Amino acid sequence: MKALVTGGAGFIGSNLARTLLERGHEVVVLDNLLSGHRHNLQGLDVQFVEADVRDQSALESASHGCEAVFHLAASVGNKRSIDHPVDDSEINVIGTLRVLEAARKNNVRKVVFSSSAGVFGELKTLPISEDHPCEPDSPYGASKLCAEKQCLAYAKLYSLECVALRYFNVFGPLQRFDAYGNVIPIFVFKLLRGDTITIFGDGEQTRDFVNVKDVVDVNIAAALNHGCSGAYNIGSGSRITINNLVADIFAAAGQSTEVVYGSPRAGDVRDSLADISQARNDFGFSPSQDFQQDLQVYVNWARTEVSA
Repeated sequence: MKALVTGGAGFIGSNLARTLLERGHEVVVLDNLLSGHRHNLQGLDVQFVEADVRDQSALESASHGCEAVFHLAASVGNKRSIDHPVDDSEINVIGTLRVLEAARKNNVRKVVFSSSAGVFGELKTLPISEDHPCEPDSPYGASKLCAEKQCLAYAKLYSLECVALRYFNVFGPLQRFDAYGNVIPIFVFKLLRGDTITIFGDGEQTRDFVNVKDVVDVNIAAALNHGCSGAYNIGSGSRITINNLVADIFAAAGQSTEVVYGSPRAGDVRDSLADISQARNDFGFSPSQDFQQDLQVYVNWARTEVSA
């Protein structure tokens, strides 16, 4: 299979590109390198296109001859979207539409879109199934929901299969510190640098953390599946409080730092827990349940980054 990975120099995208190559697939990466890192692709035999996901011509050229497009390029995070709502929408909504148009024109069979649990907003039931009401609490959640709907509309209109994978909290190697990003790299990098960790709220809010290896596996399984379109929850199916997460990170690192508590942040949900039965049934999704071991691997990787 020849595949295009948009955002392929980023955290999830570069892990995906590496695994695709290891499994014998041909890979084209399109990334503007604003948040991605070229060295994430070091040693990988990919065709690299430095371009923005809103560049229609570059997308059409990069996806030519591809059977699948993995669309990961995005503006990510609730707070970033609140600070920069127009950029968020232009990248996540218009960018996705341009990816779909390129895929349609090139007769791509499958688009696998990286969506987010942010489409749900505050939860009414736990665990969250795919038919839970979608009432996003941030521009990010709204833009991801709009992009999902675009994908599924294209699947109805054209001979193009589209799968939207709603990621919960993904973590793993190559995920670097970003103040707008996931809580695990923020906490781990602050700890390793001896900085204070801030927990927003009382710390008893819960999150569903899923390892990037499992996210990569389900992306590839979704792409290789024929005849399937739809939206799927991608998490671990388990959850942990932020207070317990900090304790686990301290244990994995063998050190601690000061922890302070701040006011809850706008756009953050109280609890999160994915019902992953649909992805398990359709794609054989079976995520790791050894969170402490996966966290240890991440902390070990992050330590090499801090000491570099």
